[in-house]
Amino acid sequence: MFSAPEPPPRAPAPEPEAHQATADELAVLADLARGNKEENDWWTGDEWVYLRPGLPERLLRDLRRGKIRVQADLDLHGLRVDEARAAVAEFLAESRRQRWTCVRIVHGKGYGSPGQVPVLKRLVGHWLQRHREVLAFLQAGPAEGGSGALRVLLGELRR
Repeated sequence: MFSAPEPPPRAPAPEPEAHQATADELAVLADLARGNKEENDWWTGDEWVYLRPGLPERLLRDLRRGKIRVQADLDLHGLRVDEARAAVAEFLAESRRQRWTCVRIVHGKGYGSPGQVPVLKRLVGHWLQRHREVLAFLQAGPAEGGSGALRVLLGELRR
């Protein structure tokens, strides 16, 4: 009986590359490298606290104590960096049209991210500072998402 020689074993398939994850990481690094450190921008490593220069600190106190009612929410869970940035910009534009004064942005705590690092948390704060209608923001209270969300005070600066 005739038997054909066995073909040589196949080389193992290469590991798939996470192109989107790599792109997200590069976008994060680029955003952080640009920085945007402002005089009233406090990042404690786990919590954002921001007050537009020249505004009274009582605004932060009122925002933290819940004296200003949240009128709308944006949830960024599951979005990539570029999608989240666009969603924040669109949400702020809609907030301006609706004349909302306080909104909540849920960026998440990073539990679903590689290494459980909250990628959007740091970036959202930088993005918010770039919008002139954002007067202040800080970490939401425990019942509102805690370290996974921000309460944002909106308005127009009077000249």
